[in-house]
Amino acid sequence: MAYWLLRSEPDVYGWDDLVREGETEWDGVRNYTARNFLKEMEPGDQAIFYHSNKEKAAVGVMEIIRAWQPDGDKEQWAKVRVRPVERLANPVPLATMKSDPRLARLEVLRQSRLSVTPVRDDEWDVLMELGGAAG
Repeated sequence: MAYWLLRSEPDVYGWDDLVREGETEWDGVRNYTARNFLKEMEPGDQAIFYHSNKEKAAVGVMEIIRAWQPDGDKEQWAKVRVRPVERLANPVPLATMKSDPRLARLEVLRQSRLSVTPVRDDEWDVLMELGGAAG
């Protein structure tokens, strides 16, 4: 299983929208590096739902339930299907991620403009600990 971080502006599509819908297509990504990460995802992978822009915090855990498919008319982009797993008991703000030395290599901190980034196993464990995830 691989771990990921997927960013969305909560006023465009937030955690509550995903919970209400039950599952959704994670589409509209228009960056080649982020697209390539989407293409690496497999069903069963887990992802942090990160509210970008104003809130800037990890708020929930999602599961990838379908591998990538083409997104758009030219089929040069990719999308995956996700479902919510759990809301984090404690949202993990960006400031907390930046201040925790265990997360110093976290890709979202190094490539802050990417909407899709991988998360290493040890980083996932730290984020779940900070977020108070049930398991």
